[in-house]
Parts: sequence; C-alpha cells; structure tokens
Amino acid sequence: MEAYSKEFRRDVLRECDSGKGTREVALKFQVSESWVRRIKQQRRETGKVAPSTTRNKQTKWAVHADAIREAVEEKPDRTLEELLAHLNIGISISTLCRALQLLKLTLKKKS
Repeated sequence: MEAYSKEFRRDVLRECDSGKGTREVALKFQVSESWVRRIKQQRRETGKVAPSTTRNKQTKWAVHADAIREAVEEKPDRTLEELLAHLNIGISISTLCRALQLLKLTLKKKS
C-alpha cells in the first residue's frame, strides 16, 4: 500500500481547516477518520504534511551488537543455537542470523 500524496493530504487538511468535521472530511475523501486525525496531529506536532519516507525503527539486536561481537570473538565455533543461548537477549535465531550478517561476523562451526 502506498502512502497518500502530499497534494492529497493538503486537500484533506484544507477541508479540515475550513471547519468541516473529521467524519465529514473522511467520508468526502473516502479515508478513515483515524487517518484524518493522524495527519492533523502530524502537521500540528511536526509542521509537515508529506508522508514519511523512512522509518526510524531500531532493530531489536542493535543494542546488543557489542555483546554479539564479543561472544563470537570469544568462541567463534558456536552454532547459532548455542550463541543465542549464551547471549540470552530475547531475539529469534533468524534475527541473530541477520545481525551476524549485518555485523559481517561469521561462525566457524564445522559439521
């Protein structure tokens, strides 16, 4: 699903600014009332009308990056399961695997 354009948002906000209620504006533009409230709030708090182009979400493992590096350095022949158990940080194996890839770390376990 794509975000609504800046122009569309401006049209919606213009209707709101003209004194029309949230429900009336939502019905006119065929959007949800909660979306209308959100863009009004966004403009009020940030002064911006344009849709956000990036997310500011930090990954769950990022705060543990140093611990992950240290654990791999300490014993690089652990399996993913063993490393996850050792770290005990509440992330999934797939998240740990992704973290290792992004940190450019490899495990040296031989089968």
